[in-house]
Amino acid sequence: MDKRTNKPNASVVPQGWEGGYPEIVKENKLFEHYYQELKIVPEGEWDQFMEALREPLPATLRITGYKSHAKEILHCLKNKYFKELEDLEVDGQKVEVPQPLSWYPEELAWHTNLSRKILRKSPQLEKFHQFLVSETESGNISRQEAVSMIPPLLLNAHPHHKILDMCAAPGSKTTQLIEMLHADMNVPFPGMLWTALWRVGMPLCWVVFKFLNIFLSSGDGTMRKNIDVWKKWTTLNSLQLHGLQLRIATRGAEQLVEGGRMVYSTCSLNPIEDEAVIASLLEKSEGALELADVSSELPGLKWMPGITHWKVMTKDGQWFTEWEGVPHSRHTQIRPTMFPPKDPEKLQAMHLERCLRILPHHQNTGGFFVAVLVKKSSMPWNKRPPKVTVSGLDDTDITERTENVENSGSKKDGVCGPPPSKKMKLFGFKEDPFVFIPEDDPLFPPIQKFYALDPSFPKMNLLTRTTEGKKRQLYMVSKELRNVLVNNSERMKVINTGIKVWCRNNSGEDFDCAFRLAQEGIYTLYPFIKSRIITVSIEDVKILLTQENPFFRKLSSETYSQAKDLAKGSIVLKYEPDPTKPDTLQCPIVLCGWRGKASIRTFVPKNERLHYLRMMGLEVSAEKKKEGTVVAQQSAGSFAPLEPQLLVVRNFRSGIRRVRCYKVSFLTDQTERGIKCLCEHIHTIVYIETRAS
Repeated sequence: MDKRTNKPNASVVPQGWEGGYPEIVKENKLFEHYYQELKIVPEGEWDQFMEALREPLPATLRITGYKSHAKEILHCLKNKYFKELEDLEVDGQKVEVPQPLSWYPEELAWHTNLSRKILRKSPQLEKFHQFLVSETESGNISRQEAVSMIPPLLLNAHPHHKILDMCAAPGSKTTQLIEMLHADMNVPFPGMLWTALWRVGMPLCWVVFKFLNIFLSSGDGTMRKNIDVWKKWTTLNSLQLHGLQLRIATRGAEQLVEGGRMVYSTCSLNPIEDEAVIASLLEKSEGALELADVSSELPGLKWMPGITHWKVMTKDGQWFTEWEGVPHSRHTQIRPTMFPPKDPEKLQAMHLERCLRILPHHQNTGGFFVAVLVKKSSMPWNKRPPKVTVSGLDDTDITERTENVENSGSKKDGVCGPPPSKKMKLFGFKEDPFVFIPEDDPLFPPIQKFYALDPSFPKMNLLTRTTEGKKRQLYMVSKELRNVLVNNSERMKVINTGIKVWCRNNSGEDFDCAFRLAQEGIYTLYPFIKSRIITVSIEDVKILLTQENPFFRKLSSETYSQAKDLAKGSIVLKYEPDPTKPDTLQCPIVLCGWRGKASIRTFVPKNERLHYLRMMGLEVSAEKKKEGTVVAQQSAGSFAPLEPQLLVVRNFRSGIRRVRCYKVSFLTDQTERGIKCLCEHIHTIVYIETRAS
């Protein structure tokens, strides 16, 4: 066996998957020479370091969402799925149970060496795989490399912070940051820009940010997952990126507010992209920035301190220890900022040892570099001159003139549409505008009255996607994001923003309110709603999520007593956990529903519905679309599935007799009445009959 490839000694893989491709040999002599010379790996650990780089990267997952919900998913994973994997053998080998990342708080991140091939070889593993896929699709579990989880944790973000994520692709750290800001479901709308900005491609450089996350990727720390790096690696990659990385980090430091924290991270082990960038940034800041000591912030994380001495090597292997020794012909490729500071006192004051370098063999991860900086004062070139007092104008005059400028033009009507073509040329599909609801819009008072919204509800942050005609959906943004959208509509093209909170109901006008609640935004809206809330039991939730239109009589008497006096229309269904019953679901659930004439239904997307059922101990059947039925069974005992039925439609229109049969999971009396009404309306169907399948 070849240790470099984990395959039989051969340069080409035999014909197999997709016909076979030439094998990439996991070896690069220049890479080994370079890092051995720099001594970034402790003495005696080089072989383990290289062996780890040649091994596949383990899969890692992170449990997401509100903390109370995340804890329920963790409980489900540990006490159900992981327990079923204990003592399990596949092909004569014991299955390795997933393990938590020792340094990630509250066991909310795990890693596993289970491959997709193994996951398909056992019913228990297949069930675990189905759980992971479904929960990932619904956003409750995120596949994310372990080391990329470190920067958001070191940023230590809270709901009141403002965050800019620079170089954010592919977005896993951005999502993690958003979750940290929304971890507490009792904070309905954190005062930050990222509330609904994570799906928006837009520049934010004109905003002063409290916290910054800068992540740059060039590659050699990713060798375990991007095996092309083995054959393509040269020092030229880092030499070409150094200048760009320094400019981005400098721009980030400019935007950082005094007292704010900036995290600079790369998936490169190269000091030219790492310590050299930090040292140059610290030097030009003239004391405005300093490296924070974060050595105790992630207990359990193994890391190496940043280095204070390094050399620069060209792609052909030539070394330089100082800028003065670089020939003029190399000045376009090698810059003075790539070398460590010469002054020993200045170098010592930088505390480059506070940087963190993650080596793959220490905790079975990718390679990574992190540095955390704190801003003590303005950058030297940003220091503002003394405020000039203009005679004849007081503060009131200046404020009024400023407000007049801000409220002039298109900003006055709250329309954030595509910018004028003369100012910025934009490509792609022309997006609908984002229009904020005016203060006097007659659309809002019926909504406010119907749901008895709290006076603190920020109605000025509601927006739609149309300037004329009926408004179909209402979205909500934070106060800070509203200011950005209104005051910068000419500088950016907004693709998507806000969270959907209300949808127009076609027959809503008949129920005193034209808009029903949207599940997507219910956790944001719920703290402001003071009416039309029904508290339901755990058994009620099971019925509501497994039946389409359950009659009142199927629900608990407590639920019926709350629903019977409510007018028809949109409602909130709230489940509160009972701490005296620890074996039941211990996180609150808020669902959107509809109170009909004699029944209640929920408006919950399929993935979210299945997620809640799993959290309540119900096993969702793995059978795919079994004649359109979805069966849920309880782990202990059973939760009775509804019998499939045939809906027989007899059509005698135009004298031609036609019979059509539709198999459905269940058909209530109300559903049948609704179908009959529809048939009478279109004048085509004489009658309907149902019978068991």
